[in-house]
Amino acid sequence: MSKKHQFSDFYRSKLGFLVVNLLSAVFLIVFVLVIVVFCLKRYTDHGVEVEVPQITGLYLEEAQQLVLENQLQILVVDSTFSSKVPLGTIVEQNPVPMTHVKRHRTIYVVLNARQRRQVPLPELHDLSYRQAQNMLTSLGLIVDSIEYEPSEYKDLILDTRCGNQSVETGKMLTEGTHLILVVGFGQGTEMVPVPDLRGLNQRDARQLLLNNRLTLGAAEYDAEVTEENADRFVVYSQSPAADEMYLEGSSVSVKLSMDLEKTVTEDNEDNEENFF
Repeated sequence: MSKKHQFSDFYRSKLGFLVVNLLSAVFLIVFVLVIVVFCLKRYTDHGVEVEVPQITGLYLEEAQQLVLENQLQILVVDSTFSSKVPLGTIVEQNPVPMTHVKRHRTIYVVLNARQRRQVPLPELHDLSYRQAQNMLTSLGLIVDSIEYEPSEYKDLILDTRCGNQSVETGKMLTEGTHLILVVGFGQGTEMVPVPDLRGLNQRDARQLLLNNRLTLGAAEYDAEVTEENADRFVVYSQSPAADEMYLEGSSVSVKLSMDLEKTVTEDNEDNEENFF
């Protein structure tokens, strides 16, 4: 019997049919795997890498152009504020420069704010210097220097200044603003005249006392105080009285009211006392 007839008989047998179909299936699987691997290599650019450029320090528009030229993408994931680099520039990137990645990889960046944030000055009066400095630093404000003034209590904040101007609590300041803290060093040794505070609101009274090397002590209001009416209260009585000699650094207590007639009444009572 010829080999051709033998193969034909083998193929017709159950075993031959099974072997031939099994070999065909194996061949088909191998063929499909080769096609899949080839396609995946083309799709994922296997073995094809590009170098990540240096984009920190660049403005976002400049970085986008450079990244596109390198067949990469860019995505801003966060923003921050730093006074050490120009506003609107990139301060951090991932992956880092000089590393090799596949084409079309996304570079994640942190951008410096395009404009400085506005923050309110917190209430610092009577806080310790260390507490005040930590609070200002957390808000992005900078304590530029310290000035010392006489005060009953040592190391407590008496005033906050920007340049030569006092800054009110709650005033909006640009992040990075340099401030001067006025800190008490205890009572001095000289006697100074007490200024007349009547008719002034609490903020102006505090500043006038500081200018005269004194501090504001207890403030008593004759009605409820709110943010809206606080500046309408004025001093109608003070202790010690105006023009008395007082040890520098000592505090002056005041009483405040929205009733301006009290200021006039108190003034008349003082004049009568001085007359008698």
